[in-house]
Amino acid sequence: METARKADRAIRGMFFDLMDDPWKYADKEHEAARFHPDGLLVVAGGKIVDFGPYDAVAPRHPGVETVHLENRLILPGFIDGHIHFPQVRVLGAYGNQLLDWLQKWIFPEELKYSDRGYAREAAGKFFDALLAAGTTTCQAFTTSSPVSTEEFFEEATRRNMRVISGLTGVDRFAPKEFLISPDDFYRESKRLIERYHRKGRNLYAITPRFAVGCSGEMMDRCRQLKEEHPDCWVNTHISENPSEVRTAKEHFPDCADYTQVHERHGLLGPKFTAGHGIWLSGDEMRRFSKAGAAVAFCPLSNLFLGSGLFRLGRAKDPEHPVRLTLGSDMGGGNAFSLVRVMEEAYKVGMCNNTMLDGSVDPRAQDLAEADRNKLSPYRAYYMATLGGAHALYLDDLLGNFEPGKEADFVALDWNAGQAAMAWHQSLAAGEAGPRTIDEAAQLLFAVMAVGDDRNVDETWIAGERAYKKA
Repeated sequence: METARKADRAIRGMFFDLMDDPWKYADKEHEAARFHPDGLLVVAGGKIVDFGPYDAVAPRHPGVETVHLENRLILPGFIDGHIHFPQVRVLGAYGNQLLDWLQKWIFPEELKYSDRGYAREAAGKFFDALLAAGTTTCQAFTTSSPVSTEEFFEEATRRNMRVISGLTGVDRFAPKEFLISPDDFYRESKRLIERYHRKGRNLYAITPRFAVGCSGEMMDRCRQLKEEHPDCWVNTHISENPSEVRTAKEHFPDCADYTQVHERHGLLGPKFTAGHGIWLSGDEMRRFSKAGAAVAFCPLSNLFLGSGLFRLGRAKDPEHPVRLTLGSDMGGGNAFSLVRVMEEAYKVGMCNNTMLDGSVDPRAQDLAEADRNKLSPYRAYYMATLGGAHALYLDDLLGNFEPGKEADFVALDWNAGQAAMAWHQSLAAGEAGPRTIDEAAQLLFAVMAVGDDRNVDETWIAGERAYKKA
């Protein structure tokens, strides 16, 4: 509890958050979570200064302005670890797998973001959509144009949102006018780091788009930037598509696998995130684990582009755990909503479970890994909140309602969405709402399995309401 500063306001309601990784808790996953059916969250200066049961916390803050969010489940704000700012308008483009899709749809749209007016308008729409989805923090790609990165950070600053982003490095496998030279990328990245990194809630990521689009010289410039700015993040893609993996091998023939490209250029380590990782080998995942690097699990786009099924159970191997964040990967992913992402992650996990339970091939049976693929509500919401924060090295700032952390949160209406939702939810909690942690988890599972962004009623940033559903 932090009480030195006078509280700005308090929020009363039902609170659910994760305190630890539920994969560690076997059949007692509820022990990794916390639920207050009548709780109070006290905020000062955009941070949480007190939290707990209402009857215990309220007497410590007499007279504080209190907002009561009734009949809502309040969770830490969702964290999107992999999303593309300049793809809002091509969300859900039809008909291609990754490499063709990039050439046909993505690069032509992203070229427009060198126009400041276009980028500024798009930034407003992008952050509006994030907030409507309950997402309060994202790690985002921009483009190879410095203008797009500037407008992204400027809009995030106006919204006071915690974000990670950076100029995209790409000097091959794109239209000529989209490319940026390694020297220009280095110079502009240095300028942008100085201007935006740790200014307000902005954090900077050195961003080689993916190895197929980066020459060895571009990767060397990324290493130089990381050596000169070790506090910065690194954001990229890896092993999304089999054709991409083969192409990367052709471009870096001296590397045994895709991961070694990043190892040799001094990038794999803490604060490194690679999107997808579907086709990483077991050895590569162990090296990610040892390095403290993270994978962004993006099931919406993995399925939409036909890229494959991420091996969630392998990544959660307790002997070699990989840090995992969920990513919408909008616009390869066909929604901003992390509720939808959790739904698809659940389905991917269930398919992987079947492949390993012995029913398909008894010789491939691995019951422990099969079970780790099952995405309970505790596991799913962990990845969307505290787990995502842990993967991005933000768990000292975000992810749950511990005092001292930033007061970003989302209020979910568990009855919203499909017409049948409210009647379904009454099975778990009746008319009065959840009274136990298991009832709350059942409601949250139904939100992720049957719901979408319509379940997001309010989104709060640094203790201020930033979105309210009409």
